[in-house]
Amino acid sequence: MRPLPPATGAWREGDPPGRRSWHHAQAPLPLESGRHLPGVRIAYETWGRPAPDRSNAVLVLHALTGDSHLAGPAGPGHPTPGWWDALTGPGRPLDTDRWFLVVPNALGGCQGTTGPASPGPGGRPWGPDFPHLTIRDQVAAELLLADALGIDRWAAVLGGSMGGMRALEWAVGHPERTGALLVLAAPPAATADQIGWSAAQAAAIRADRGWRGGRYHDAAPGEGPHLGLGAARRIAHLTYRAGAGLDARFGRAAQPGEDPADGGRHQIESYLDHHADKLTRRFDAGSYLTLSAAMNSHDLGRGRGGTTTALARYRGPALVAGITSDRLYPLHQQRDLARALPGADPLAEIDSPHGHDGFLTETDQVGRLIRELLGRALAGHPAPSTP
Repeated sequence: MRPLPPATGAWREGDPPGRRSWHHAQAPLPLESGRHLPGVRIAYETWGRPAPDRSNAVLVLHALTGDSHLAGPAGPGHPTPGWWDALTGPGRPLDTDRWFLVVPNALGGCQGTTGPASPGPGGRPWGPDFPHLTIRDQVAAELLLADALGIDRWAAVLGGSMGGMRALEWAVGHPERTGALLVLAAPPAATADQIGWSAAQAAAIRADRGWRGGRYHDAAPGEGPHLGLGAARRIAHLTYRAGAGLDARFGRAAQPGEDPADGGRHQIESYLDHHADKLTRRFDAGSYLTLSAAMNSHDLGRGRGGTTTALARYRGPALVAGITSDRLYPLHQQRDLARALPGADPLAEIDSPHGHDGFLTETDQVGRLIRELLGRALAGHPAPSTP
């Protein structure tokens, strides 16, 4: 019988570190809300070797439930394999013989970076006292990491979904430190539809009796908000996949050995149950709410005179790509973004039946875009001698 899910799937003190390194920022981090976050710790992983002048550094940014583990197998400290493993390594699009890849776990996350499951000022998990974050706050934390690593300017910044939002904030907020830019399946601002999907997921988590007002981190296995987090994942996963693709894969078929007319499940239900169970064992419900709220805050034009004016700040080379079957961040949002970015090519369309998750699954198409973008970065910055 499968063990009960833990109260939190967060990485916690004493767990194996895996490939992670950490940067500890001693000074409090100012947040957009006006609050300050003390003692920020950023978990990150690197691949490749930095050039003496750090001109080959590339920032790779993960999506909502991703982490710093870009490549490599699952193992102690890493509950899942690398999310872009097929794209990373010598001779691959993210060529570790040429580039120094830096992949931080986002602020508010749960795999080593400061978030709701981390110890707060009193030593206990932050829980519901963790402050509200925005995408800009996450980038402010990543700026601290860049400074600590001696990286004055990234050769390229790239990411998909929430990672794409952060990449856009790097380009608009810090254009002088952003070389080439690749944005996959991300909009210039969150819409009411996207915020609404997020709100339904948040409500599912908070309705779980195991949520305990956000103070659940010390609960016994099976006593945390795993039911609510699992329900949130089911809702989210339906937005990550395309309806036609699900119909083609599952149709109305029953799960083998089960009869839906007698309380059994359809195959699609079993599929969603599987993904829900996986997430509850590797993620934290508080982080899910914190990161979702940060995504809801995403608006490049806020306080900058609107989206078009904000995007005009960045004039470097840029590629924007959308997925043809994406129903979470529809293609027209990326098309508008590509048109408004002064240095962007026309929108690149990733043809996929898999919906929003195409930025993770369509590795051949995504790999070609990465090669194209990094080729431009390389042309602008000839290869320096390496140590």
